[in-house]
Amino acid sequence: PDSPFCSLSDLVRAHGQARPHAPALVDEHTRWSYARLNEVADAVASELQRRGIEPGQAVALCADNSAAAAAVFVGVLRAGAVVVPLPSTLEAAAWGAMLRDSGAVLLWADDAGQALARAADHRGAVIGLEALPALEGRRPPPQPWAAQAEDAFNIIYSSGTTGLPKGIVQSHGMRWAHVRRGMAYGYGPHSRTLLSTPLYSNTTLVAFAPTLGLGGCVHLMQRFDAAAWLATAQRERITHTMLVPVQYSRLLAHADFDRTDLSSFEMKFCTSAPFSAALKGEVLRRWPGGLVEVYGMTEGGGACILEAHRHPHKLHTVGPPGVGHDIRLIDEAGLELPGPWNGQGPNAHT
Repeated sequence: PDSPFCSLSDLVRAHGQARPHAPALVDEHTRWSYARLNEVADAVASELQRRGIEPGQAVALCADNSAAAAAVFVGVLRAGAVVVPLPSTLEAAAWGAMLRDSGAVLLWADDAGQALARAADHRGAVIGLEALPALEGRRPPPQPWAAQAEDAFNIIYSSGTTGLPKGIVQSHGMRWAHVRRGMAYGYGPHSRTLLSTPLYSNTTLVAFAPTLGLGGCVHLMQRFDAAAWLATAQRERITHTMLVPVQYSRLLAHADFDRTDLSSFEMKFCTSAPFSAALKGEVLRRWPGGLVEVYGMTEGGGACILEAHRHPHKLHTVGPPGVGHDIRLIDEAGLELPGPWNGQGPNAHT
């Protein structure tokens, strides 16, 4: 769809005005409406502005999946700052190096994130997620900030295939493209998306953005557990999910899988690791709804998309280049090689 650009924060605000009582965020302990999400996001943005943080500056977030963490994520964007989501599972030295490299001027953190900051001898400003209730309703509304498509949305730290993690800057325009693409995959106000991968992963954000951007509800699991995942999917009538291949394998192998009602599913997504043809085939046979594999790089560049449910005879591939992508094989001099060519190697997608 050729809809004009709109930032995720503005979309969330619009849903809060149009459907304030609609569910937006669910975790193991709480359920937040769009009204509640906007209240907390406004409080976060107002606090950042009060502290003098300007649009374009980086603000880190180190917290396990929760409604509060997701609301902070939106609030940082609302202030015009750039979100730097960081894992709390790293060694303190590596974590501290990432934080310094990002240039973050402030850190939001849950208990584990605050402990890691202390272990890394972090001397900068830290706000604990437990402070959110005290901030709500005690600040004037944040000053509006109009994001442009080229403005930075987040910095994701990913090692990919290059060893040391590197900070990858992704734009508001990229996330808007994910929202627009989500329209074609059934995301909308009725959607209920179950996410068990962390917010510091681009894998998660690819599904997080279209769900909230199009008015759906994001269900967040703090940790992946196959039994709990299946129970949640059935109880909450989940319609969409993003999983990595090993999670698909564990779910399909679980004793409860075949007796779990997954008939509400409309679309499932997979990325981040090799996804075998055999596993794709098993997902198609045993799990209702479509299956889409996204093959690309967090850094950007060309991406391929396989709509496996539409092309079950192409499960050994990663699908054609996505809309607007042109992928070619070149030599060391940058010259295009004659084809056709198949990628080769034990872990290669072809």
